[in-house]
Amino acid sequence: MQIGFAPPVSGSWATEEHLRTLAVRAESLGYASLWTFQRLLSPVDGGWGEMYRSVQDPIVSLAYLAGHTRRVRLGLAVVNAPFYAPIVLAKQLTTLDILSGGRLDVGLGLGWADEEYAAVGVSKQDRGRHATEAIQALTTIWTEKVVEYTGRHYAIPRTAVDPKPVQRPHPPILLGGGAPAALRRTGRLADGWISGSRFDLAEVERCVAGVRAAAVEAGRDPGALRFVCRAPVRLRPAGAPDRVAWSGSLDEIRSDLDLAAGAGVTEVFLDLNFDPEVGSPDADPAESVRRAEEVLEAFAP
Repeated sequence: MQIGFAPPVSGSWATEEHLRTLAVRAESLGYASLWTFQRLLSPVDGGWGEMYRSVQDPIVSLAYLAGHTRRVRLGLAVVNAPFYAPIVLAKQLTTLDILSGGRLDVGLGLGWADEEYAAVGVSKQDRGRHATEAIQALTTIWTEKVVEYTGRHYAIPRTAVDPKPVQRPHPPILLGGGAPAALRRTGRLADGWISGSRFDLAEVERCVAGVRAAAVEAGRDPGALRFVCRAPVRLRPAGAPDRVAWSGSLDEIRSDLDLAAGAGVTEVFLDLNFDPEVGSPDADPAESVRRAEEVLEAFAP
């Protein structure tokens, strides 16, 4: 099982210096990947949680890191496909794949916030169809010399769309979601699956099994799929009676890594952005960086 890391993109520690320094440190320690996430807005009362109050753009952040790293893969976990016209998203991601030397992993989701759907002017209805068409349009743009696509929500006239990505046939597409329809979609169409920040390890195991079964039903090899788990790490004193996965001491978190491997996960990435004591605009950035450095050292591959 590979181990990745989520550099600072949320809260007070999400500065240019910290983003660059921690990403370069993770690469030097042998981490396999760096991951970002998307949040366009948040309620004024902060009711979604500290980690969503101030979030940088995930694609721009990875583009910056592409210029400061050489080996580590760069992952989106996730951007919400319905928020983009596929032709615009394809152009951004193609450029990022080229500038990173073919290191991009594309994680796509549907989004859950009514406010974000309203802000981008897209109906939340028929989200699954939006996702399916977005994947079909992206793969057509990336693999066909002459591009033409017509769906219910998107249409691309017969044109040439260049350049193409470095990776062939295209950058890996990983899908999020835990609903049965989302798992079936992943098994049919994607290169892998990404867990959400609120998934416990039992839920991750269920989803891995669901995607594998859908892949078999679609005539695909489930062994070729990737299963990526976000680990929302919270360093806390050991032995809490109500401890949840990825929270506690370094040894307790290490035991969760073993459980994730047993659940069929192929890659875990450690994400401190989802700790309200780290990923908040009100957190002490120096303390957030100190915790991240402790985690990076402890779990270095």
